[in-house]
Amino acid sequence: MGKSAADEIILGYNDVVLRRSDLEILGGPYYLNDRIIEFYFSLLSSSHPSQDILLVSPMIAFWITNCPDVDGLNDFLEPLKLPVKNLVLFPVNINDDVSLAEGGSHWSLLAHYRSANVFVHHDSSQQMNKRHAMKLYKSVVTPLVVGELRKEILRMIEDLMAKMRDSESQFKTEGWGRVESS
Repeated sequence: MGKSAADEIILGYNDVVLRRSDLEILGGPYYLNDRIIEFYFSLLSSSHPSQDILLVSPMIAFWITNCPDVDGLNDFLEPLKLPVKNLVLFPVNINDDVSLAEGGSHWSLLAHYRSANVFVHHDSSQQMNKRHAMKLYKSVVTPLVVGELRKEILRMIEDLMAKMRDSESQFKTEGWGRVESS
């Protein structure tokens, strides 16, 4: 059985493959799909690299939202370094069917602004994706909060160690007076 013209690969960019059907979607009036969003995020990340911004692919955001294993999720999120990113953008899909990876018909955006310590859900369709965005938020907020808490504890330990070093050097310079041997 041969492939249809819609399945024809038009472009491979980084790890993203665009097909003719994806280009037809861009001709409108259709909803964007996950490959187009992933391509655009990949293009932005390559053309404007930043250590402060993370554009999470739709596939990864979907997996984070629907991951049944919380411990495994934390291990998965750690390499993304979410707590140190100033801006993290998560595409949110209305798809409820985890067996249908490319399901759903509406995308929105969940943004985490670290400097303001806030998540903002941007939805062009009257919060149609609110429930899905909240589910994603609940999946990522704990690792982010724990990461911030770890940084704060580490900062406090470093401050305490610095104070101890200062007091040790003060002790050595001031001493207890002169000790003479008999």
